[in-house]
Order: sequence, then C-alpha cells, then structure tokens
Amino acid sequence: MALSREKKEELVALYTTYLENASAVVFTDYRGSTVTQINGLRASLKEADTSYMVVKNRLMRLALENRGVTEELDELLEGPNAIAFVGEDIGRGVTALKDGLSDLDEIIEIKGGILEENVLDAAGAEALSELPTREEMLAKLLATIIAPATQLARVVNEPGVSLARVVKAHADAQAEAA
Repeated sequence: MALSREKKEELVALYTTYLENASAVVFTDYRGSTVTQINGLRASLKEADTSYMVVKNRLMRLALENRGVTEELDELLEGPNAIAFVGEDIGRGVTALKDGLSDLDEIIEIKGGILEENVLDAAGAEALSELPTREEMLAKLLATIIAPATQLARVVNEPGVSLARVVKAHADAQAEAA
C-alpha cells in the first residue's frame, strides 16, 4: 500500500527531528531479522538513550538533505535500513548497539554512520563504540583537575611524615637499647 503525501511529509519531519536530536546515526542492514528481534534490540537500546527504527530510504535521504548531509549517501541508503539514532552519549549508545547485534548472532550488520555531517563507513561507525562514555569522560576530567592538588598535598605533608618516621625510628632504637 502506497503512503499518502501527508504521511510521507510526516515521516520526513519525524526523521528530521530524530536527526536533530541525535549525536550520531548508525545505519544497519536488518535483513534476516524478525520483528521480535528488532523489538528486543529497541528495548535494550532505549536504556542507552538510543532509538532504533526501520526507515524508508527515499524519505530518509530527504531528511538527511534537510540537515545538510549530502555526501556518499548512496551506499548507506541501499537495501533495507534500520537506523540507530544515538543520544548524547555516543560511546554508550553505539556500544549498546554492538552488544545487541552480537546477541542476535550478527544477523543485523552495521553498514555505516553519520557523525555531525560526516559520513562514516562500517568500520568508522563501529569505532564509535570505542569512545569513552560520558561517565568515563567526567571521571578522567575530574582526575585531571584533582591531580595537581593531590600532588601539592603530598609535597606539603612529606616533611612532616619524614620527621615522624625519624622520631619513631629514634624512639624504637631507644626502646631496644633499654
């Protein structure tokens, strides 16, 4: 059954909204998967702030062009596509996608992705999973900020600690002598 023009415009608007809210987009070929498998994948991705939907290629092309992405779309928009729209935490979202795909015995495979306006091949899209999660980045930032203060505290405390060790060693030596 053909979609009406209004329904197509609604889908383009929906895709455009998802693209605007996504930090990254990962294209997958879902051939061979069942509705149950896709719904299970959707549920697992929701925890990682990632949406997953089957799209119409022509309408997705229009939405991407509305967002200024025009390069190298032919390979990505070939065959049946389901797209993961990754939220703010790219590392967490793409890692959740890869984990979900590995649970499906790799029936669904990553075809490529888009990060900002840059089109990525399959390897580039999978490499996004190696990005640190938001929590990991915050921990690294905090460690970097705290490191100088920690070193300063050690330097300031060291003379007192050294003096205490010398006094204790002297006291121990006096106790043994007695």
